[in-house]
Amino acid sequence: MELNIKVIPRAAKTEMAGEMADGTLKVRVKAVPEDGKANEELCYFLSRHYGVARQDVEIISGATSQRKRLRIRTPK
Repeated sequence: MELNIKVIPRAAKTEMAGEMADGTLKVRVKAVPEDGKANEELCYFLSRHYGVARQDVEIISGATSQRKRLRIRTPK
């Protein structure tokens, strides 16, 4: 499965924040966007949310942007 995500860093807590009109999911992350910390927290959060291992969540594009495309490999 592939998802479009808008990340909102420096939030009070890491959580889903809704969906935009174009279907992009908004996710707030507590981490700062430095040294990949926000990306790592986003991937870890989504792995728990979808019930997959952390290594099954990967950023396809947008690693340095707020808008990202992620691939989540789900069990068959």
